[in-house]
Amino acid sequence: MTIKEFALPDVGEGLTEAEIVKWLVKSGDHVTVNQAIVEIETAKSLVELPCPFAGEVRELLAEQGETVDVGRAIISITTSLTENSSTNQPSTDAKESVADDRNPKLLVGYGARETVAKRRRSRTTGPDKQFRHAPAVSVSRPKASPPVRKLAKDLGLDLHTIEPTGHDGIRTREDVLRAAHSVSTSNTPAVQPASAGAVTPGDIRIPIKGVRKHTAAAMVQSAFTAPHVTEFVAVDITRTLELKAEISRRREFSGIKLTPLTFVARAFLKALQRTPEANASWDEKTQEIVQFAQINLGIAAATPRGLMVPNVKGAQQMGLLELAGAIGDLAATARAGKTEPQAMSQGTVTITNIGVFGIDSGTPILNPGEAAILAVGTVRRTPWVVEDERGERIEPRSILQLALSFDHRIIDGQQGSQLLADTAALLREPGLAFL
Repeated sequence: MTIKEFALPDVGEGLTEAEIVKWLVKSGDHVTVNQAIVEIETAKSLVELPCPFAGEVRELLAEQGETVDVGRAIISITTSLTENSSTNQPSTDAKESVADDRNPKLLVGYGARETVAKRRRSRTTGPDKQFRHAPAVSVSRPKASPPVRKLAKDLGLDLHTIEPTGHDGIRTREDVLRAAHSVSTSNTPAVQPASAGAVTPGDIRIPIKGVRKHTAAAMVQSAFTAPHVTEFVAVDITRTLELKAEISRRREFSGIKLTPLTFVARAFLKALQRTPEANASWDEKTQEIVQFAQINLGIAAATPRGLMVPNVKGAQQMGLLELAGAIGDLAATARAGKTEPQAMSQGTVTITNIGVFGIDSGTPILNPGEAAILAVGTVRRTPWVVEDERGERIEPRSILQLALSFDHRIIDGQQGSQLLADTAALLREPGLAFL
């Protein structure tokens, strides 16, 4: 019998840690090769890790809610090896076959430490040895559920010091909170100045990890690295919405959800073809601008776990039908927390739809490594001056606010203005797309 420890792999580019969200197996379960055993949250998405070998789960080495560094063992599994008949020990060939057949490199950074199970030699306490070895001290592990353990850890409390009130000596959430309140009361002076670290009854501290931690770091990096410029335009999209209504009635669009965002994305992609300088990145190391041949359009999506920006690869080659389907699929997958890491990588330009929250406009922050991001506001019926062959008049029209932020190292004012103006023009007069 052999005990194999499976270490947390790097499932993305440069991943350093991940949170154990949910174990899909428990001690004693039999697992097979490629069976999903745990759900983790990385800096980019939720990922289910498959087991690289078969056997029986011996021990879960990390708890749900715990943040684990890449390379740390998270589970141990007892496996069977073909034994060498002459030595009664696993042969070299047997070890190699396990490494090759049962430990495939399914994801970047996969690796498992292998240790042959050994029987611990019993100690004797003869006359000449009884003082040479200190007696073993057995410390029982306090009983508590994984969420309660996590709460105690976040509050900096040792479960051994908490008096249990639950059945069979189990520490409950109430036990931990009562202990935390006791510590806070005993350590709080009569007069405490307000500060960021002050503790007030009812305050909630939320650990920043996973997607939110990555987003926070990325936004700080972007905001203080790339010189941002934001320009705004209000555009009458009444004719685009009329076109949307006509297209929605076509048979080939049956079952496809067409939204104003789809038309904005299509117009933005068209405008980018006229201003390809915006589909680029700044290479600090070589002091070069890298202009991309393909447009990988990121669509920012708000999810329960934070902001995600999956992207549509080669979006400039898609027609309206294909683009609508791709955007819909990205959004649904992101909301379900099933976005794969590859869908989050290699984005070249982004659209963020703040209009779904009823917001008119904003100043979006660039995704690191990208030169432009377009914020799309909500569509409002607004009194608008209409000018045509009949002269000027005021009519209720559907007005949309667009805001374009761009990296001024890559895009100058003329290029940024042209990109935004072209996008607005195509939404104002969708027939211009034929030119």
